[in-house]
Amino acid sequence: MKPLARRLTATTALLTTLTLSLACAKSEDDADGTKPESANARENSGQVAAEPAKGAKTCTLARYGGKKLDLDDATVGFSQSEKEANPFRIAETASLKAEAKKRGVELLTANAQSQFSKQISDVQDLIAKGADLLVIAPLNSDGWEPVLQRAADKKIPIVTIDRKINARPCKDFVSFIGSDFVAQGRRAADQVIKATGGKGEVAILLGTPGNNVTTERTKGFRERIKKKAPGLRVVFQQTGEFSREKGQQVTEQLIQSEPGIDAVYAENDEMGLGAVNALKGAGKKPGEVKIVTVDGTRNAVRGVVDTWIHAVIESNPRFGPLAFQTLEDFTRGEKVGQDIVIKDSAYTPANAERDLNKAY
Repeated sequence: MKPLARRLTATTALLTTLTLSLACAKSEDDADGTKPESANARENSGQVAAEPAKGAKTCTLARYGGKKLDLDDATVGFSQSEKEANPFRIAETASLKAEAKKRGVELLTANAQSQFSKQISDVQDLIAKGADLLVIAPLNSDGWEPVLQRAADKKIPIVTIDRKINARPCKDFVSFIGSDFVAQGRRAADQVIKATGGKGEVAILLGTPGNNVTTERTKGFRERIKKKAPGLRVVFQQTGEFSREKGQQVTEQLIQSEPGIDAVYAENDEMGLGAVNALKGAGKKPGEVKIVTVDGTRNAVRGVVDTWIHAVIESNPRFGPLAFQTLEDFTRGEKVGQDIVIKDSAYTPANAERDLNKAY
């Protein structure tokens, strides 16, 4: 039986989750039907109820296969994909560890150091060490068959966070928890349109190829530009591999090939900060080239305050409470959503200084 403290912790977490869900009241849709964030979402809590929305596709233990577990007595394995030099990954791992500690759950962790072959080996090793449940932050979307097969053989439920894998929900894995990346791309485009007046030349610093984050953030951005600002032309597009160093190198090339560029859309903060370094090196002034990024790291939000970056669209990395709540609900036999979307905020010239302490 659970100790009283654990019962109280779980109850408090559930009540908080439900309260936030109720507070996320429906507001007016924008022109594309996407709903703006609620006041609670703007508080960067990142906690949306694990209880699936009406009409959403769900998964249950009975459908997935396996046995009921008491999460308090289980071992959870967490596979991190990238080196923790990136503040997003630091915050993501810290959130999982903090929630496991809060709940008294044993957590095994591994870091793939941005090597996909190592991540596959890492997850197989977590299974060998006795993980009853898995939380995976995938590096790539494809190539997960060896892990999925081994987990299926042992009836180990898998929840993915931040990035999707190309597999069958509620068959190969339970749920995906993350942001709406297409919506992030649209919101980034809105900020570029606002900053440029909807005219000029824009460059895209793409994320790492081979994952849904890059594909969907690009899709949302291009669709929005085409629909709302035909006077904006994408004249340059190249991967910066989600890294600051590569983002700087690519922007240096951009300045040489397109010296009159008006705006840069960087699909994460690190590439955007690399772009800032390149612009500084080229003698550009703050705000001369409008930069919009995605993540919400403290350094990037500081860049908004200092006017080097026009806006930052948040991608919330605090998956811990929601991932563990999803696992707990699922292992009890309750319904969980196959796609669980975290609400994201944004940092603009209007709120960046005030909300700097909320960045990670």
